[in-house]
Amino acid sequence: MKIFGNPIEPSDERKALGKQRSFAKKFGYDPAANYPVRVVPNPVLNKILGIENIVIGNAGRELSVKKTLIIGTIRMGYGHYRPAMAIASAAKHMGITPYWLDLLSYEDTPGAKIIRHLEKLYNMGSRWSQKSSLFNKYVWEPITAEGFKKLSFNASDIKMCELMSPVYGNIPREIPVIGTHTWPALAALHAGMKKVVYMIPDNWPLALHLAEGAVHAVQTPSVYMGYRTLKNMDKKRKTLNPIPANQIRMVGHNIDHELVSNIEKDCAERIRRMDKNKPRRVLISIGGAGAQGDFIRSLIEFMAPRIREGSLILYLNAGDHGKVFDALKDTLLKNNIEPREYRDWDATFAFAGRALKRDAPGAHLFVNSDIFSAVYATNLLMRSSDLLITKPSELAFYPVPKLLIPRVGGHEAWGAIRSSEVGDGTIECENLELTLQALRLLLDERDLLDMYCRQIVAQKKAGTYNGAYNVVRLAMGKK
Repeated sequence: MKIFGNPIEPSDERKALGKQRSFAKKFGYDPAANYPVRVVPNPVLNKILGIENIVIGNAGRELSVKKTLIIGTIRMGYGHYRPAMAIASAAKHMGITPYWLDLLSYEDTPGAKIIRHLEKLYNMGSRWSQKSSLFNKYVWEPITAEGFKKLSFNASDIKMCELMSPVYGNIPREIPVIGTHTWPALAALHAGMKKVVYMIPDNWPLALHLAEGAVHAVQTPSVYMGYRTLKNMDKKRKTLNPIPANQIRMVGHNIDHELVSNIEKDCAERIRRMDKNKPRRVLISIGGAGAQGDFIRSLIEFMAPRIREGSLILYLNAGDHGKVFDALKDTLLKNNIEPREYRDWDATFAFAGRALKRDAPGAHLFVNSDIFSAVYATNLLMRSSDLLITKPSELAFYPVPKLLIPRVGGHEAWGAIRSSEVGDGTIECENLELTLQALRLLLDERDLLDMYCRQIVAQKKAGTYNGAYNVVRLAMGKK
């Protein structure tokens, strides 16, 4: 077995085959399984992003090969759904229908069962990393920064993803596939799809994110070099054969058309609000694994006096985490703040529209059990926000001023480095003390926030945020 011409050790290949056989037996893999597929409108985002869901069964319309593309993704956290929505947004703007294929949504397939099993392990590790500094230092950081980096890890995924490929069996091979995770990209390649583009997340090269045969679309120049050379992906730190130039592109940050097209207007509004001493609008987005709850509660307690006096407006998106929503509400109530609650998509959408036109004092708390609503609510609220507080994952690349709090996994560290160098967000604030220092500066003074706004406008002119458009062009065979 070789990956980009680099031999995999026989012991690692045997391990990969053993994992494949184990999963096949445990989750009932049948290579002859036949999955008829149709498309139906996405109930939440069809009107906004034009998304059509690919569903198993005979209900709905047949897939078309004309001016369509498939977004292959998985619901593991939010880090793969959000860039998938950016691709859908760009595709719709370019007159192309985005078909949404989520491997995890096909609940009775072996692929979905495998992903659900691995997702539980990943989410558990994410939460433990925030509760135990020793676990984070000696287990989680090494796994996510170095364990995922080795070619042997990719070898295991290659074999595993053969078990996920049957869902592509009845999809026309001519439709381009854009993968937002390794697994749907590898599964598409195993199924014989003719054009696969894999949009790589994060800013730290990992062999986890390799899909030989696909075009690897990366967001930054530094990570391009890391993937091109497969730097440090050998167990013994040998120099490896590189990825061929025709299988990798640097495209820019993967951002929704609605956000990119309004950058100048939204940044001008942020500066205008500072000039008029308006309350600062702070958006906190909870990640898909629901980690960092204690840290966020400490931030709320710090901001509470400002919310009560009217100098700060808080948006809190708990995503689809009902328990996190309850805990955040309890924290606000204990600090004598009665939050306004938004528990459905229509209410969230309406609020986001109003917030673009006028202030909405106090604290606003959002939750929705639907994953599309949960993820996209942050995107909607971003435009009217002055500051986004987030860990340095996929949101680190978004064109909104950001305060970057401690990472969850070593692979996220370079997202903060990218944001701080581009100039649209802070460096990573590794602990509460540093985070509160940065927050004071961002709330009480204007130099950092003003700089971030002006840098975002400058970076738009440079094409930094054009990744989603460029990925669509790659998939459709355009220059």
